[in-house]
Parts: sequence; C-alpha cells; structure tokens
Amino acid sequence: MSVTRILLVDDQPLMRMGFRMILDAQEGFEVVGEAGDGDEAVRLTARLDPDVVLMDVRMPGTDGVAATRRIVGSGSASRVLILTTFDLDEYAFAGLRAGASGFLLKDVPPDELTAAIRAVASGDAVVSPRITRKLLDSYASQLPEDGRARSALSREDERRLERLTGREREVLGEVAAGLSNAEIAARLVLSEATVKTHVTRILTKLGLRDRVQAVVFAYQIGLVQP
Repeated sequence: MSVTRILLVDDQPLMRMGFRMILDAQEGFEVVGEAGDGDEAVRLTARLDPDVVLMDVRMPGTDGVAATRRIVGSGSASRVLILTTFDLDEYAFAGLRAGASGFLLKDVPPDELTAAIRAVASGDAVVSPRITRKLLDSYASQLPEDGRARSALSREDERRLERLTGREREVLGEVAAGLSNAEIAARLVLSEATVKTHVTRILTKLGLRDRVQAVVFAYQIGLVQP
C-alpha cells in the first residue's frame, strides 16, 4: 500500500496533537512534519514534499490563505486541505481561490477526515455542492462584465474546450454545478467509475489541478452562468 505523507499546520499544538493521533492510527498515513504558522508551512512543504498539507486557515502572522497561495504558486505537487472552525468561512473561500483542493471543519469526524485526505491525495477535491455555490457566488464578482473582455476570454480558451468530447463538456457542466461523481452518474445514467474517468480526462486536457479549478474555469469561460 502506498503511504500518504501529511504535513500538519496549526498554531495550536494541542490541535496538531489531536490530528496526529487520529492519522497515526490509520494505515497508509504518515505525518512527516508539523508547522505552527504559514511561513514554516511553506518552508517545510518545500523541504519535505508532503502529499497533503492540512492547513489551518486562521493563524497569526502569515495565515493559511497566504501560505496556500505561496505553496501552489511555487509549483509544488503538494495538495492543500484547508481546516477551519467555521462553516462557510470567508477565509476558507479565499483559500480555495488561492489553490487549495478543499476544506474541512476542524471537528470533522475521523472517518470523514481520512476519506478527505485520501481524496485530495488522489487528485480529487473536497468541496460540497453548497460550498461550491458560495464560492462561485463570491467568484462571480471577479468575472469580466465587459462583453468584449468575456468574448476575448472565450476565444482564448476555445482551443482548450475543443479538446473535450461532447460528453466531457456535459460532465464539466455538472461538476460546475457542484454535483458529486455519484450525483453526476445518476443524472447522466453512467457508472460512477466512468464519471471519475471523464473528470480525470477533463482535468488533464484543460491542464487543471482539481475540481475547484474546473468549476472556476467553467464559469470563467461562460460555459455555466452564476
């Protein structure tokens, strides 16, 4: 079994200890380091190259959003999973826009935590439909209002879209609506495995990291309207 290497980032030592106890008890997980602030998280990510960074979003000094932006901007293959105390946290949404692959509440049950880490490590994203909707409502204000700007953007990305089959475009639209693979499978009368294959091909063809970027891309080019 391959081992998922994890970096814990939280300014509270007791919180890091709690997550470490949960993860150390799981087969296939290895906590390779701990960081108490965003700057340390960036340094340790570069040095340790973890598969997943569990990132507290609210920390003094360099917060989780800034740290996530620096990690993603560096070209690191490490995936960031934001941890937050509050559901629908604006900091968490900022973290998603910065390139995180999803976010979880800190009081998430252990089985959901481990499932989320495995999903993110495999290249998926952990963002519920409700969170996706809120993220897009927030992101919509940044989309170009000028028709010419929107048309230019569409022309720029038209070649990328042409790489997708008709079914892949259909699946992309459902992903942008915030549906899970199981929900897409039910709606399009496909197997869940087939949907997962389509999503993987969509991300590869469009050069995107995960579902979060796919959602933003779909709205950015006007494939789906806010």
